[in-house]
Amino acid sequence: MKKIAKITRKENGHWVGDGFPVRTLFSYHHDGAAVSPFLLLDYAGPLEFAPADAPRGVGFHPHRGFETVTIAYQGEVDHRDTAGHSGTIRPGEVQWMTAARGVLHEEMHSAEFTRKGGVFEAVQLWVNLPAADKMTDPRYQALTLDTIPVVPVDGGTVRVIAGDYHGTKGPAHSVTPVNLWDIALKAGGKLALNVPAGHSAMLLAMRGPVRINGQEIAGSGELAQFEPNGTHIDIEAVGDAALLFMGGEPIGEPIAGYGPFVMNTQAEIEQAIADFETGKF
Repeated sequence: MKKIAKITRKENGHWVGDGFPVRTLFSYHHDGAAVSPFLLLDYAGPLEFAPADAPRGVGFHPHRGFETVTIAYQGEVDHRDTAGHSGTIRPGEVQWMTAARGVLHEEMHSAEFTRKGGVFEAVQLWVNLPAADKMTDPRYQALTLDTIPVVPVDGGTVRVIAGDYHGTKGPAHSVTPVNLWDIALKAGGKLALNVPAGHSAMLLAMRGPVRINGQEIAGSGELAQFEPNGTHIDIEAVGDAALLFMGGEPIGEPIAGYGPFVMNTQAEIEQAIADFETGKF
């Protein structure tokens, strides 16, 4: 059984632009190799937005050396980038953007959501790239509702975004092995997760509480991080639960990071800054 290493709760968060009120529940700055191949998890909302005349969000900004995975749960996000990609992420949909050697993008509330207002809730996960892939061409995957398989389980469902859940494969292409499962359970529902030994594993309870391995409880807005040993996690929903499981094979390379750039050495970070400032993204 995979034992819980810690449960994290962040009462206070920060704003990304004027559209995304986020709580950072793990980061490579503080958690290091324990969360590899992931780098960061921001949980945005849920928060009610009033109708507005102009979209809220964050304007064009750079990334290099990793991937951003955005899952919309409530509200809508319009995305566009300098690699020529654009689209709207609607509830239940996923955007998997591989920044790689460098891209600028913006993320704003959609025109429809801006006009009507409503509750906004989303997750953004940063996934690291190995050194060999950090300077490849950027790419973009738009995963719509009809492309994400849904597996019925005891008292709920598992949507397989990436990886393999009991033989059902997710549509997302990840550079290194990653499991990303979106889980909904009714109160009393039970689920057994099998995770490869040595892989990192985290479980975000957007709504809970849930009982983990028959003992510890993770409540709404809490993140359970597991030890690398073991291959099995038992989950029981105490109340109706919405969960996101993240697991993956650690990359095992040094990390050098500065804001939106994540590379392997400080020299590569300095080059990324220089390339951005001279318009090479």
